Amino acid sequence: MVGKMWKGLMRRGFTLIELLVVIAIIAILIGLLLPAVQKVREAAARMKCQNNLKQMGLALHSYHDNNNRFPAGCAGTPAPGGGWGFSWMVFILPYVEQDNLYKQLLLTDAAAGWTSATNRGVIGNKQLPMYRCPSTPLPLNTGDGYQNAGGVNPMKPTYVAIAGAAGGVAYGGFTESRYSNGGGGNVSGGGILTVNSAVQMTGISDGTSNTMLVSEQGNFLNLAGGAKTFWNAAEPHGWQMGAGNLNNAQSYGDDNRAFNTTTIRYTINNQGPFSDDTRNTGVGYNMGSNSPLNSTHTGGVNALMGDGSVRSMNNTTDINVLAYLATRDDGQVIPNF
Repeated sequence: MVGKMWKGLMRRGFTLIELLVVIAIIAILIGLLLPAVQKVREAAARMKCQNNLKQMGLALHSYHDNNNRFPAGCAGTPAPGGGWGFSWMVFILPYVEQDNLYKQLLLTDAAAGWTSATNRGVIGNKQLPMYRCPSTPLPLNTGDGYQNAGGVNPMKPTYVAIAGAAGGVAYGGFTESRYSNGGGGNVSGGGILTVNSAVQMTGISDGTSNTMLVSEQGNFLNLAGGAKTFWNAAEPHGWQMGAGNLNNAQSYGDDNRAFNTTTIRYTINNQGPFSDDTRNTGVGYNMGSNSPLNSTHTGGVNALMGDGSVRSMNNTTDINVLAYLATRDDGQVIPNF
């Protein structure tokens, strides 16, 4: 009797074929679930990115409320210091719960945003998660030191201020005339956050809901040889770097690199291929002023509008529409986007 029971128990084991079938079913289920999990993660990352932009929008509006103007997208260091100054991301620090950090910076130190030893020590390797999209594959820090050999590699942001649309180009019924061509490419003064600007709400005649403030540069670009590169508007000096002098876009000079801003010249997620040619293409390692808007979000990028809303901008958005959205007063009718 016991022997028969034992034989019955023995018969209940899985055969090799049955085990392989079970493993195959599990593999199929995992294959079906992984894309769903990835979609959930991307949706969460996109939502976090949009929230980052909304917080920056609140900060920019708070800055305007307190100063009766928006900050410059990038600015030179005021007297007595002179030289390379700070970006918009520094100017809104008090409004993103970073007032203590802001108060430690010397705003009029010589080259305050670049070689100032005091400011280098304050910024160091400071990480500000709000200034980076959670889905970006770009490295956390810039590819060079704060002073090249200064030993400090500031955080690389993945958000960029919109300086305007490339000048001298006919976008439908509009051609931007407030611009300069130089070593950094084509730099516009037609946007809200541009070089040494002080744009007031009343100066945005196209309407704040029709004008971009900030968008994304959070993905790699392709080089001609097939390699990928991490160039964006902050490279190689970091989130705090601004402009080289106190002039506006038209009179900025030949070294017209406008760090942490971009002038619209290419379509969304145009990944090239590009070469290191900031003067002619506006794209390159040491700050090209025309690096395209890009991200790893499916189908496009997020953009903060002048009214504080956040819009998803598709890869298929026409370059003329992008130019109109980048300009505060072109007077053009913008189709649905």
